[in-house]
Amino acid sequence: MGLSLVGIGAMLRSEDGYAKIESLVPGGPAQVDGRLKVGDRITAVAQGQADYVDVREMRLDKVVEMIRGKKGTRVRLLAIPSDATDPSRRKNVELVRDEIKLKDQEARADIIIRKDENGDPIKLGWLTLPSFYADMDKHQKSTTRDVLALLKRLKKENIAGLVVDLRRNGGGSLEEALSLTGLFLKSGPIVQTKDYNGSIRISSDPDAGIAYSGPLIILTSRQSASASEIFAAALQDYGRAVIVGDKNTFGKGTVQTILPIGRFASLLGSHSDEDGALKLTIQKFYRVAGGSTQLHGVASDIVLPSLSDLPEFGESALKNALPYDEVAKAKYTKWSDTHSLFVDQLRRRSEERAKNDPEFHYVMEDMDRLRHKIDENRITLNEDVRKKEIQDDKLRKETRSKERLARNQEEPRIYRVTLDTVDKPNLQLIMYPGKLAEAKKNGVTPKVDPEAASDADSDLIAGVGTEGDGKEPAIDPERDETLNILTDLVELSRGPKTASTNH
Repeated sequence: MGLSLVGIGAMLRSEDGYAKIESLVPGGPAQVDGRLKVGDRITAVAQGQADYVDVREMRLDKVVEMIRGKKGTRVRLLAIPSDATDPSRRKNVELVRDEIKLKDQEARADIIIRKDENGDPIKLGWLTLPSFYADMDKHQKSTTRDVLALLKRLKKENIAGLVVDLRRNGGGSLEEALSLTGLFLKSGPIVQTKDYNGSIRISSDPDAGIAYSGPLIILTSRQSASASEIFAAALQDYGRAVIVGDKNTFGKGTVQTILPIGRFASLLGSHSDEDGALKLTIQKFYRVAGGSTQLHGVASDIVLPSLSDLPEFGESALKNALPYDEVAKAKYTKWSDTHSLFVDQLRRRSEERAKNDPEFHYVMEDMDRLRHKIDENRITLNEDVRKKEIQDDKLRKETRSKERLARNQEEPRIYRVTLDTVDKPNLQLIMYPGKLAEAKKNGVTPKVDPEAASDADSDLIAGVGTEGDGKEPAIDPERDETLNILTDLVELSRGPKTASTNH
């Protein structure tokens, strides 16, 4: 929650039964030590001088749990080197855990300059929010405070519209979700909460001020959960923003609390932090319009094809999930009605573009294959068949790479804004017209966003995590189409039928 944890500073990805090192954080224990490399595969983990525990075919979150630990303690890793020609080769790496600052989990923004349908340049803002973080003890970190600083810079750059990207935001602080929602609304209730005895409490925008009043799109996915759903639901109910993404968000509309077991063990004459704790569900969340975010999540106004858009990814797929229900509607004044957001027109235009977008064709093909794998629920043990499957996957990737490089699409100009650079006059240019052409000339294949090209939840953090430093934007059809939708929204909002120009 405070964007720091204790570990070794490595992101792990599950691949062929191994926990593979995807990236190392600069300055973290693993990077400073130098022996672990990107691409190494971890086969066993040991605590201090204890015996190794084999972690092959172990769930990735369990491997991460074993690698994390208290600051100053030691962990040993047995790994297959990334450059090993002999598959039996291993290296033993002992590291001391330390505190890792999760800088890559902070809010960040992009200023995107592209052309509208008339060929005129238009400047758009893109706000990436990985979580609703907050430092509960020292109050040094605040999502709302960071986003406000980024919004001020984006407004200074005269953006015509804004996207808030919540695709990988699993939630976080409720207080931050409330205050952040308030940056885009005047005032009013944000979420309703019902506890075990049926009493309902309404939480409202703590600040009557508005930080941004322009065209707004919220981009979501099945991985958007909890506080993300409260934020998106409120802006949808108020008619403030267009929701774009998967059919629904995750659907986690419940509140948990941690109850230390030691509190009761002390009655029996013993008390220790090692006694553990119980996580109890004590409340449910409801939208201001009355419906719960539980199970149903937040439905997108405009649905885009995505590999994560499967019913297996969501609260409804979990055991003993609480049911959906409703409470009375709260009293609130809408920002605008649905017509003012031009949802029907935006949806028609987007569906037409998606039909003709080769990247979305790839996504649909991948979705069909993934659906078949999930339904079949088996893997072949025939070596020849397995080799053919691997060869087919490789050939498909190579074919798509060649097709991508053969397209002559004009890239936008993108400038990155971080909390470290928000006040600097010159920003980092991370994309410009001709950059992909340069990559093609130099034999570099553009990176594909894992959100659009592989299973969701494939990465987990062992002390730190990064989605890449953003120096080279990945091929991401959802991002590109969302920018198209925002461009349309800006254009339609400028027309004579605009109903919210006085806001």
